Amino acid sequence: MNWHPLNSTEQLDKILEESKHTPVVIFKHSTSCSISATAKSRLERQWDGKGLDHVKPYYLDLLAYRPVSNEIAEVLHVQHQSPQLLLVQDGMCTYDASHLGINLDEMKKKVAASN
Repeated sequence: MNWHPLNSTEQLDKILEESKHTPVVIFKHSTSCSISATAKSRLERQWDGKGLDHVKPYYLDLLAYRPVSNEIAEVLHVQHQSPQLLLVQDGMCTYDASHLGINLDEMKKKVAASN
């Protein structure tokens, strides 16, 4: 899994545009939370072999970039959670899960449904 850092609201605009051509995942991570660390580790272990090579993953350190996290919640019409995994396709959030409810198989179904 190759994370791409997300650290500005301007970058979020570009990511939303990018999602019109390729599925994008945003993982909001609290670096001080053990549950968030567990969710991130599970994601990284499970990502390979799930057929998600064409999905671009972005990583947001929400403690360092809380305004970006707030903008994500507002623009994508999702409640802020941490940790949180968002699948963005065609500029809209099509999968939103948090904590240990993050399920790559469920997310993959959403990706397949849009193709």
